[in-house]
Amino acid sequence: MPRINIKYTGIDVFSGAGGMSLGAEMAGINVALAIENNEHAAETFRHNHPKSIILNKNIQNIRPQDVVKFIPFILFGGPPCQGFSLSNTKTRNTDNTNNSLFEEFIRFVKELNPKWILFENVEGFENFNNGKIVDELQKRLAELGYISSVKVLCASDYGVPQNRNRFFLVGNRLGKAFHFPTPTKKKITVHQALIDLPKLKNGANFQELPYRVAPNNAYLQRMRKGSKKSLQNIVSRNKEYVIDRYNHIKPGENWKSIPDHLMLNYKNKSNCHSGIYRRLHPDKPSVVISNYRKNMLIHPSENRGLSVREAARLQSFPDNFIFKGPLMHIQQQIGNAVPPFLAYSVFKNIIHCHNARTKQKKRK
Repeated sequence: MPRINIKYTGIDVFSGAGGMSLGAEMAGINVALAIENNEHAAETFRHNHPKSIILNKNIQNIRPQDVVKFIPFILFGGPPCQGFSLSNTKTRNTDNTNNSLFEEFIRFVKELNPKWILFENVEGFENFNNGKIVDELQKRLAELGYISSVKVLCASDYGVPQNRNRFFLVGNRLGKAFHFPTPTKKKITVHQALIDLPKLKNGANFQELPYRVAPNNAYLQRMRKGSKKSLQNIVSRNKEYVIDRYNHIKPGENWKSIPDHLMLNYKNKSNCHSGIYRRLHPDKPSVVISNYRKNMLIHPSENRGLSVREAARLQSFPDNFIFKGPLMHIQQQIGNAVPPFLAYSVFKNIIHCHNARTKQKKRK
């Protein structure tokens, strides 16, 4: 990690476990403060960001001026996305209280007046309510003096072994047009991301195991920097009939490959989501790592679910990043996180854009 320049100070609201903050730190931003309402996610953040202050509180009960005595370089965050997600058809409406939490983001922008802002959310945020929410967000920010750019980015285009789309809004009050990072040409596959991790069985629970092989690609070298062993090799224990179903699913296939006599507890198989019982394809980036326990994502070559470390790898969390809390909560933290490498690419461009403007201003 590069030496942190104190002039780049960030505040992370709705921080979760800290994926976006990790990306910010990789880019050279000192994350001074984070706010997270979930106690287990806050504990994870605190453990992995010991130099940051973490407030485990409801953001609606926090007055920014009471806890922040400086103007931050950047304010960033992603409000809870349950109301906006394309996969959530039941609560995707303007009555969902989670949908109004971006108001808290705007409140912090107004009161802290950061130079830069980064707002992140699920892909579905872009067209929610026919795009009117994005229009309103940009309008409100413009009234505060911020010009902004929006784009949906795919994580696999930025060094993450996962096809995960996320919405980003980047703005500043410096009058500078921001350009999002250019996608990389080569994508990281599941095989490349997991090849060195230990073989495991259904229900495995090993906090520490040796790596299987030396890091044989650049991604593994980045993941293993500072780590001597594979940590948190924990797999949910599935019932035997679930494992029997796994036997019939080849890489890239899903529940449709399971014989009907093994799916009798499903009254209507046509209602099954396409992500259920999907075995990851080793030669492609992973499908979305969201609630991978509930979706029962399958290891590419072993008949079991993904371990905590494997899921973290597919999200681009380095091996020395430790998740806290009960297993179910850890799995949710990983699924909810912004991939650090994706976040890093955006933050790096923000700093580049800022510095370019500063140099241009000095010439004048």
